[in-house]
Order: sequence, then structure tokens, then C-alpha cells
Amino acid sequence: MKEREINYDVMGMHCAACSARIEKRLSKEDAIQSIAVNLALETANVVYDEEKISSDKIAQIVHDMGFEFMEQKMKTDDAMEQLRKEEQKHQEKKFIVSLLLSIPLMWTMVTHFSFTSFLWIPKIFLNPVFQLILTTPIQFVIGWQFYRGAYRSLKSKSANMDVLVALGTSAAYFYSVYLTILHYRHFQQGHHVHLYFETSAMLITLILLGKLLEQKAKGRTSEAIKKLVSLQPKTALVERDGKEQLIDIAEVVVGDIIHVKPGEKIPVDAIIVKGNSAIDEAMISGEPLPIDKTVGDYVVGATINKNGFLKIKAEKIGKDTVLSRIIETVRQAQSSKAPIQRMADKIAGIFVPVVVSISLLTFLAWYFVADRGNFAKALENMIAVLVVACPCSLGLATPTAIMAGSGRAAELGILFKGGEHLENAYRADTVVLDKTGTITEGKPSLTDIVTKEINQNEFFNLVASAEKNSEHPLAQAIVEGISQKTEIDFIELTAFENLPGHGIIARMDEHEIAIGNRRLMQERGIDFSSWIGYFEMEKQGKTIMLVARDKKIIGVIAVADTVKETSKQAILKLKEMGIEVVMMTGDNANSAAFVANQIGIKNVIAEVLPEDKAKEIQKLQQQGKKVAMVGDGINDAPALAVADVSMAIGTGTDIAMETADITLMRGDLSSIYDALFMSRNTMRIIQQNLFWALGYNCIGIPVAAFGFLAPWVAGTAMAFSSVSVVTNSLRLQRLKRQ
Repeated sequence: MKEREINYDVMGMHCAACSARIEKRLSKEDAIQSIAVNLALETANVVYDEEKISSDKIAQIVHDMGFEFMEQKMKTDDAMEQLRKEEQKHQEKKFIVSLLLSIPLMWTMVTHFSFTSFLWIPKIFLNPVFQLILTTPIQFVIGWQFYRGAYRSLKSKSANMDVLVALGTSAAYFYSVYLTILHYRHFQQGHHVHLYFETSAMLITLILLGKLLEQKAKGRTSEAIKKLVSLQPKTALVERDGKEQLIDIAEVVVGDIIHVKPGEKIPVDAIIVKGNSAIDEAMISGEPLPIDKTVGDYVVGATINKNGFLKIKAEKIGKDTVLSRIIETVRQAQSSKAPIQRMADKIAGIFVPVVVSISLLTFLAWYFVADRGNFAKALENMIAVLVVACPCSLGLATPTAIMAGSGRAAELGILFKGGEHLENAYRADTVVLDKTGTITEGKPSLTDIVTKEINQNEFFNLVASAEKNSEHPLAQAIVEGISQKTEIDFIELTAFENLPGHGIIARMDEHEIAIGNRRLMQERGIDFSSWIGYFEMEKQGKTIMLVARDKKIIGVIAVADTVKETSKQAILKLKEMGIEVVMMTGDNANSAAFVANQIGIKNVIAEVLPEDKAKEIQKLQQQGKKVAMVGDGINDAPALAVADVSMAIGTGTDIAMETADITLMRGDLSSIYDALFMSRNTMRIIQQNLFWALGYNCIGIPVAAFGFLAPWVAGTAMAFSSVSVVTNSLRLQRLKRQ
């Protein structure tokens, strides 16, 4: 088997029954492993065996059903957007023509009410032939799309919204034609004949209006993708043949040296080779403050160079850049289906045949029982049932919310890989945090300095000068920490020796400087007994180093992986949300307990080997807990894989990001709260949408069946239900970070 996954743009869908019909038909093909059609995005994701069926064959099957599949790689986003705009303009023209032709018919209907009897009505408006002339182009030219859709739907042995509209409007139209022929002589004699041309015309006009409003609202739900795509720079200024050349971004190759001026966007993911600047990464990570970058630092494409000239070396281009991966992740999330949506799709798939049956029963009940022999009343109520029951809102309830929710989450620096992960995160009641790199910074920092019998600045200069020559992370942390406290006056070394596992020995100005652990001091015969109390700091997870000058201790330095500034507040917010927070680490119990106490975590699992982290997650799951695991390292990957919900800190490794369901682009714990907050609000909106959509039909159908809903009112209500569901979903785009 040669498996292939392909994404299509789908043209011609009108309601949830359409998407359900495509899925049902393609699922019958043995060569197709999975099919997911998204009504709101008008896309389809198909996984199939390339050896048994071709992409063209799949497209042909769908074409025969009355829809069009177009491979996304064959059309750019701009091209598809242009196609949709052209289709929208075409629908707008049809609506305007339909409205103009319908106005006289609507005027005639309005003047039938007692409270509008004072309105003047031209006699020609009451002429059945005039009404027939106005209605016919609406019914068969403007409304032809419903007949075509109904025919193709029935041909494939299913039914969609087009069937309901075609049945309802045709019944009103042809019954009115029959009455026109039967009673035309009465009209000529001055008698009024009650016709239903306005019902047919108004229904088509209102449905077109509802679809236009729905299209515009649906377009807004995909704004996040459009914003992300718009971030991509179109050109880059590269060094080629000793000259600066402005080239298209697609022509950049790995290794190109690119010039980036202040205020410009960084074209691709790259490493700075010259210059330094503050980089605004808000559009990628949601982090509001610019980050200082210098030679050797990594910069991400589409971020903004704020204030310095940079030369950068291209590392990742095209689809490999961080922005491209983010766009693809958001696109996949918006195209995927949450489990709750599958339930709605099943309902929509059987909905239309049930409604047609109910409408026929309504007609029979009124004609033979409720108002015996009154064909007009029975027909009117049947039409109202057909129209009010269109399942558009049911099909839009979930995908529009997922699109808006995942899009807004991306703007906050949170990437959900699929709709199912949005739903799973909503159920999480326990969050397990890895310590290093998640709760803490993940790198050592200088925390404590104690000196005796030496000026502090002199001590700083001695230590920084000695450690500057070491490549050890602790040495780099010490130098960086001292440089933040004072301006260092570096002393030239005459000798330097690195002793792995012990420390360093340096010679300067005829002095010997030893910096290291107790073992180093013991081997050098240096007495540190009066300093032994400072090693109590090791219980706090700190690494203690003694500093000796000419075999006499002059100070102590402590280095530790410090807690992120945002960790304590983020954990407090999680607790207020009702989430149980657990810290899991391979560190010793004392060190783990110290960090946990700092940030308010009571549940600590310490001294866990990397291979046992997954087992600890499973133990929590066996207690009935829905566990969200948050990590950033390779050793977190097994635990991320078994958790109910897995979150990777985006500043961590690619492996953790690939394994996780949710990527947190910002490196702080407040993103966890944001992710759960977005998940809970998205699910709340989905539940509201489904309640409205199902409740609307549960109420609307019996109200129409009992004769309390005129067909034109039913058409208005149907359009309003779809627009209201989409509008409710759009509220997610305005959610503010808490």
C-alpha cells in the first residue's frame, strides 16, 4: 500500500448534508482510508492508497455528485480567495435581481394585513400574470442552483438543503400557476385570487441573503490564516556576487547572507552573523516585548528587526520555516473534526429525509384532518416545515467555532494540532509540569555571591577573568551574571587549566585562582571548613563553588536553574480554574521540594528517570484523572505521548513539539492557562451553537407543522439561525488573554 494524504478545496456545498454526503460516498471506496470534509472552510482532507485510486478519480467521483474537488497545491491561497470572491459577487448580483423582482410581490403581501390597509397598491401588482412573469425568472433562473443541487443529491441517493428548497418553492410556484389558470377569469371580473407566488420568490430571495451573510461571516472565521500568510515577507535583500540583490522570497536558498535593515521583517529563519538588535516576535509567540539578539542567535522569519542593521545566514526556507509550520498547523486544526462534530454530521446526514417525511405528514394531516379539504392551508404548512428545517446551522455549529478558536489561539502563541485536541484540553483536570525548562529557565544563572577579606569588585574581576576561558555552561552563567552586576575589568591570564568534574585553575598577576567544588579544594590542600555551612544551599538545587586565591578561600558562588518569573502567577491561575497541578522531575526530592514551595505546588513527583515519566502519567490516569502533560525536552516525549493532552513549550526541542498535541510558542507557563482557557471557551461556544441549531429545529418544525409559521417567516428564521451560529463563533476572535 502506498498511502497519500491530500487536501482539497471543495466548491458547491450548501449545508451539512452536503459534506456528510461527500464523506459517505467516498467512505465506500476501499482505497480511501479516511475522509474529513469541513463545511465552514470548504475543504476536504483525504487519505488514500495511491496504488488503488488516483486523485483525479476521487475528484471525478465528487464531480459526479455535483461538487468540485480542487487540489490545494494546484491553487494558491490568493487564487482560491479570488475564486471565492468571484462566486460571492455572482451570488450578490443574483440576490439583487431577485430582490428587485420580489419587491412588488412583497408589497402585495404586506397590503393584505389589516393594519396596512391604508397603503396604496398598483392594480397591476395584483394581476396573476404579472406575478407569474416576476416569479418565473426567480424560480428557474436565479433558483436553478437549487434544482441542480437537488437533482445531483437525489441522483446519488441522498438529500440536502437544495431538496428542501426546491420542493418547498416548487410547490408554492406550481400551485400558484394552477390557481392562475383556474381563476384568471375571476380576476378579470374584479375578484381577488389568493396566490403564493410571493412565498416562492421571497423564500429564494431570503435564502440567498442568508447564504451571503453566512459566506461573509465564514470568511471572517479564517482571518487568522490570512493574517499569518500576510506576515510572510515577499522579498529579501541578499548578498550575491559581491552585490546586494532584491530577490523574491521563493528564490532564497539555505546559506544565503541576507541584509535586514531596522524596521524590516526578517525574511526567513536564520542565524545572525553580524550586528545586534531587538527583535519583535509578537506575531509568532505572542510575546509583547522585543528580545535582544546578537551574533550567533537564531531569528525567525516574519519577526521584525526593530533597531539595528543585521546580516543573517538563511537556515530554513519555504515550508520549513517556523511561520510556515505554524500556518500548516493552524490549517490542519481548522480542517480537522472534533469528536462532537461527528455526532452533528451523523444527525445532518439523516435529517433531510426525516424532514421531507414530516412535511408530507403535515400536508396530509391538515388536508384530511385539521382543515379538511383546504389544499392551500395544507400546502402552506408543508412548505413552512420544509424551509424551516434546513440543517445549515447544525453543520456550521462546530467547524466555525473550531476555526475561530484555533485561529485566535494561534494569535496568542498557542497551536492546536487538531479539533480533537481542542476538545480534549477542555476535559483536562490535572496538569503535570516538567521542572527543567518548563517551570525553570532551563539554563543556569548566578544566584548567590559571598566574599570575605576582599573587595567585591576585585572579587568579580578575578572570578570573571578566570571563568571567561571556560566553555562550561556554569562558567558562562557566572560571567554573564557578574557582567549584569558591574562592568568587568578583565585581567590577562598567564595560565589556565580546566579540570572536568572539579573546576578550573588560573594564574594572573602572580596569583593562583582556584574555582570549583569541595573535591578540587581537597586535592589542592585548601581548608574550607569555615565555609561548609554554605553547602546547605545545595538543598535548594543550587550548585556551590568555592573561590580560592593562593590556596585561601575568599568567597563562595552559587549557580542554579532559576524559576521563570511568570511561573508562580500562572500556577495560581491554573488552580483558580480548578486544575490540579503536579510537578514531575528527575531532580532529588530536596531540590524539587524547594522549587515547588517557591511557586505553590503541593504535589511533587521527584527522582523520576526519563523512561519512567510515562508510567507516572499512567498512574494518574488510573486514578480517573484527565492529564495534560507539559514538557520541553527529548526525555519528555514518552510522557507527552501517553498523556490525554500533551503540550510542548515552543522554546524546547522539535521532538517534543512533534509529539505534543498543543505547542506553546511562548516559553512561560501562562500559555498553559491560555490554552485551557481557549479550549474551554471554544467548547462552550460549540455547545451553545449545537443547542441553538438543534433547539431551533426542534421548536421550528412543530410550530410550522401546527400552522403557526408562514413560509416567508420560516425562510427568515432559517437564514437567521445560520448567521447567528457563525456570529456566535466569531466571539472567540475577540477573546482577551486573562
